[in-house]
Amino acid sequence: MWFEILPGAAIITVLLSVPIYATYGVQKLTLGNAFRRNMDERFSRVMYQRDFRLTDNPYLMNGLDAIPDEEENSQNIEQNDDFNMGDQEN
Repeated sequence: MWFEILPGAAIITVLLSVPIYATYGVQKLTLGNAFRRNMDERFSRVMYQRDFRLTDNPYLMNGLDAIPDEEENSQNIEQNDDFNMGDQEN
């Protein structure tokens, strides 16, 4: 009968959904954050690099207090490599 397929369909559904939900725990253990940042677009890559440069951890939420003031920044002038992603022609 048609209902004999239900146990097999339930097993397949559960087994296929395990990796989807397991990535939450794996990323929480390895990265310290349950969600990865999307790096598909150039703007997202630039924001990732900016957050990493400012706070050394792009996955933690930081406010304006994490950005150094002008006086602190004028003492050590760094090159702005945020927009040098290697996808521009020289």
